[in-house]
Amino acid sequence: MLQIGDGLVCFSAVFVLVLLGTRSVICSSVFTAALYTFLVMFRYPHVPFARARQALHPSVVAGDGISVVAHRGGGHDAPENTLAAIREASRNGATGVELDLEFTADGVPVLMHDKTVDRTTNGSGLLGKLRFSELRKLDASAKHRLRDKFPGEKVPTLQEAVEACIRHQLTIFFDVKGHPDEAAAALRMMYKKHPVLYNTSMVCSFEPKVIYKMRQADPDVVTALTHRPWSLSRFGDGTPRFESPWKHHWMQVLDVLLDWAHHQLLWNLCGVSAFLVQKNFISPDYVQYWAQRGVAVVGWTINTAVEKQYYKDLLKISYITDSLREDCDPHY
Repeated sequence: MLQIGDGLVCFSAVFVLVLLGTRSVICSSVFTAALYTFLVMFRYPHVPFARARQALHPSVVAGDGISVVAHRGGGHDAPENTLAAIREASRNGATGVELDLEFTADGVPVLMHDKTVDRTTNGSGLLGKLRFSELRKLDASAKHRLRDKFPGEKVPTLQEAVEACIRHQLTIFFDVKGHPDEAAAALRMMYKKHPVLYNTSMVCSFEPKVIYKMRQADPDVVTALTHRPWSLSRFGDGTPRFESPWKHHWMQVLDVLLDWAHHQLLWNLCGVSAFLVQKNFISPDYVQYWAQRGVAVVGWTINTAVEKQYYKDLLKISYITDSLREDCDPHY
């Protein structure tokens, strides 16, 4: 099949610019027909709704049916992306865990959020420059507030994490930051080795190419796109990424195009079953918008008691949280 992952957003951008730049009904019709043909030829069908729902809403659910997923395994309650976090999430009543997939210099798939090991371990340097044998010597709990409770915790392999989640009957949200080909191959191997994952996990990413590659490697895997509007021009706290005004405004234009692509093209092209969205942009109308398209919305990162109550009582959708405890500091 054609390798189109790199050009997904570019195609969307060109399509929008052409439509905005022409008043010709004929030209607009031609490009609309081209888009339709593109989708028909290259899109992946959505996973059957019943199986996608099983991964999103497992039988063991919190309260009135809302799934609660521990972010990075629950980084407030235990060292993030570790086996201790998985155990603690299960003990605290999580229905699932969100885990970050990365790779060592020798290609071993491990759990790690950052490109470097500095923030979470007693080591330093790029993860991609460390061999697994070197990474294994580091203490993954060294920088955590509860390091005395979890001394000497190691960075786990993908295999170890999957086995722990299956043992504790937790669903898994595999968050893939990059390495689309390597990630798709590693995850496909996990799914073949542990078929239960088809009903108890999903692969999610900010990068449409990652999701497309995953569907290409195994179209039976449940997938989700992760999205935060204005992510190209602003950091998570809202501050501009760039000091240059022209660069900031250009990135805002690209943000608009990217947002359009996610909502009008990419979700359908990749055949995703869910949309993981930053909490500030979720409303009842937004949930309804995606429900009409057969796509579930999952909010992140929901930490305060008021936010959790809002998701359970009003939105009635699953959410991702740093802590299953009521005393979580949302600024941790």
